[in-house]
Amino acid sequence: MKQRLAEIQTGTFVGPETERTRVHELADDFLRDYRISGRKSVDDAKARWTLHLQPFFGPLRAVEVNGPLVTRYIDSRQHQGAKNATINRELAALKRMFNLGREHRKVRDVPIFPRLKENNVRKGFLEDGQFRKLTDYCPELWFRALVEVGRTYGWRISELLKMRVSQTDLFSRTIRLEPGTTKNNDGREVTMTDSVYTLLAESVTGKSAVDYVFTRANGKPVRDFRSTWVKACQHAGVPGLLFHDLRRTAARNLRRAGIAEGVIMKIGAGVLGRFSSAMQSSIKMTLQQQ
Repeated sequence: MKQRLAEIQTGTFVGPETERTRVHELADDFLRDYRISGRKSVDDAKARWTLHLQPFFGPLRAVEVNGPLVTRYIDSRQHQGAKNATINRELAALKRMFNLGREHRKVRDVPIFPRLKENNVRKGFLEDGQFRKLTDYCPELWFRALVEVGRTYGWRISELLKMRVSQTDLFSRTIRLEPGTTKNNDGREVTMTDSVYTLLAESVTGKSAVDYVFTRANGKPVRDFRSTWVKACQHAGVPGLLFHDLRRTAARNLRRAGIAEGVIMKIGAGVLGRFSSAMQSSIKMTLQQQ
């Protein structure tokens, strides 16, 4: 009674209903918050909950989740072969559920969620000879253009597949990623190299401004090409290479050309338009030489 009275006086009393709150109720609020906020990773968040967190925590009351139980979950996922980085993302989602629950006065306490050491840094790069073998396997225009743009600027595959014809300007030889379409929601603008210009000019010919840049021979936008990518990598002698590894390839090539590290980061994930005119000219010259 003294504890309850103290909670009432300090404004921390939320009532006995908190003891009945289930983890799946917190998950519903968590996913709803993702949708309302327009998070691009809402599908990933839903998959983490449905496939892994829900079977273990879903039926439990929130007050039953504690340190030892979280440790058991970690042990279970490691036995299933999940990497520490994957488990960390799942625990981060669960922690967010509890934090939202506390904000909504559905839970009083948030358990401590450990962060596991991650040691899965990739070292994949695509050399020039491997690049030629990669595109030889699938000489279709969309594939060659995707790989060329990816290895030149280090842009994410999700950013490239969403590109519309209106984002390319063949006259000024520039490509724009509009604000809100990138992972960090910032826009970018870069110049086209001769190779990129040739491939993109052919890719957008006959299309309207709202059409996608990367389309298959039948005109349908490219959505999923994992099978083609895997086979092409095997053909090039780089099995296990990810499209994401092209970001490292682009950064390494620019670094070798003498571009400053901060500029490289902005090309791959920032706003080229914020650079000075002299800096843009230097970057354009370097890209043309790649």
